[in-house]
Amino acid sequence: MSMLEIKRYPEEVLKKKAIALDKVDENDRDLQRLIDNMIETMYAAAGVGLAAPQVGVGKRLIVIDIGDREDGGALIVLVNPEIVLAEGLVESEEGCLSVPQYIANLKRAERVVVRGLDRDGKLVEIKADGLLARALQHEIDHLDGVLILDRISAIKREFYKKRYLKSLKESQVKAES
Repeated sequence: MSMLEIKRYPEEVLKKKAIALDKVDENDRDLQRLIDNMIETMYAAAGVGLAAPQVGVGKRLIVIDIGDREDGGALIVLVNPEIVLAEGLVESEEGCLSVPQYIANLKRAERVVVRGLDRDGKLVEIKADGLLARALQHEIDHLDGVLILDRISAIKREFYKKRYLKSLKESQVKAES
C-alpha cells in the first residue's frame, strides 16, 4: 500500500463529476489497490472519509470510517454510491481534507439511505443518521464535484478563497527562501 496525495482546493479534479465504474470485483487488482491506498491515506490524514476525486481519480468510489480507530472502526467502501432517501434537516460543523483550515456550519439531511456496491461488487444498502449520514452526503458531494465551499454563502466563500490563496502564496515564499 502507499499513500496518495490529497488534492486541495482549487484543483480542477475536485470540481468534476466522477464517472461510475462499469465493473467491480475482488479480482480487479488496480481497483483493490486504489481502495487500499485510499483507506491508508484517509487514516493517515485523520479523516473520516475520502472520495476518489480527492486523490485525483475521477471514479465514483468512497471510503468512510467514523468509528474509533482503536476499535478497528467500521470501514465502509462504496462504489457508485447514490442517496435513495433523505429525511429531516440538521445543521452541524463540517470540515474537509481538500479544503484545509476551514470549518463550515452546513445543513444536511438528518437521515439517509445510500445504495452502492462494496469492494467485491455486492449490492449494499446503508441506513444512516448522525455523523455517518453527514459523511456519506459529504463524500457523495465530492463525486458530484461539490465542495463544502459550494454550500456556503458567496461572501463566506470569497473570504475563504482570499485567505487561503494568501496563505498558499506565503507558504511558497517561505519554501523558496
